[in-house]
Amino acid sequence: MTFETLGLSEPILRAVQASGYDTPTPIQAQAIPAILSGSDIMAAAQTGTGKTAGFTLPMLHLLANRDRVKKNHTRALILTPTRELAAQIQDSIVTYSKYLELRSTVVFGGVNINPQMQKLNKGVDILVATPGRLLDLFNQKAVRFDEIEFLVLDEADRMLDMGFIKDIKKIINLLPKKRQNLLFSATFPSEIRRLSTSILKDPVEIDVSPRNSTVATIAQKVHPVDKMRKVELLSHLIRTGNWNQVLVFSRTKHGSDKLVKQLSRDNINTVAIHGNKSQSQRTKALADFKNFKIQVLVATDIASRGIDIDQLSHVVNFDLPDVPEDYIHRIGRTGRAGASGIAISLVSLEEIKQLKDIERLIKRTIEREDVVGFEPICTIPVTDPNKPAKSRPRHKPGGRASNLRPSRRLGRSSQASA
Repeated sequence: MTFETLGLSEPILRAVQASGYDTPTPIQAQAIPAILSGSDIMAAAQTGTGKTAGFTLPMLHLLANRDRVKKNHTRALILTPTRELAAQIQDSIVTYSKYLELRSTVVFGGVNINPQMQKLNKGVDILVATPGRLLDLFNQKAVRFDEIEFLVLDEADRMLDMGFIKDIKKIINLLPKKRQNLLFSATFPSEIRRLSTSILKDPVEIDVSPRNSTVATIAQKVHPVDKMRKVELLSHLIRTGNWNQVLVFSRTKHGSDKLVKQLSRDNINTVAIHGNKSQSQRTKALADFKNFKIQVLVATDIASRGIDIDQLSHVVNFDLPDVPEDYIHRIGRTGRAGASGIAISLVSLEEIKQLKDIERLIKRTIEREDVVGFEPICTIPVTDPNKPAKSRPRHKPGGRASNLRPSRRLGRSSQASA
């Protein structure tokens, strides 16, 4: 199958070809014809599957050759959880619409609202937005929704995790009832399923990304190491492996900044990207990393959303995530669009539970490989990932409450720290 067989217009095909693509990914092959037919979509797709082009290409086709959009209006609204992802989607729209007379813009918080209002005043065919900033603009009458024909909810599960569900419901209630709805999510927790039933009409269901899948082209490896030697090991791997571009995940903002200082002492050019950084700092860091001006980019989970780098060879989990699904999102930053990649996790004895949870989710044991000179004092055990987790004994009245541990799923530290 090629893009030519999907029914897209010549200007779009020319832009796709200019970008170096000729064969659609599975999500694109299934979503594009369904969207062109006017169907609502409910798609399970992880990052790195090509889903952005899967919804932008058919929307561009359907929106082309229309009359100029009215001032402060838009015809297509794409909601995303983070600034980085919003900017990445806008970049894709600009790339694929280069031979079309369509206007698009992106709006998100953390930057001056006035330039965004000025762009919206002219009217745009496609608006990419984060929920909070979009509601601010609507309340200031900078944007109107009465001519919206398309609504896209991208990474809906992440928007739920970040507490955007109320804002999303507010926005949906403001939109015209007659519209085409496209919902993309890596996972479908119960609240997202309830939301989908309230907005989607007879949707075409697409599943190219099962809940427990990890990209087949990614080589996954665990390097056991004592916690106090993680930085030393990471520095050793970067220098001896001659890695010129590596994305490193840290669980917290403080941990990210500390790691930058520690790697910089070894003359490894490193920057961090997280929620405490200004938008201009985050944009510059990402641009420098893409252009190989920065060797190592340290990121928290939420700040990493939207990082889309062609041929990124290495992703390192300096800390394992508390929520196993985040592991899939993280390693999906490499091995994109069929390319090969390597995902390395530096695992200490304190992270055995997180490792077991990840292996249970992906239904496979990740290869352990000791690095000579960095062997840990205690061995990281290998367990059966298909064996159900043991339920913890219930606390008996009169027992020691101090022995109880709070559930890791009650609060996402990656969210609170990003």
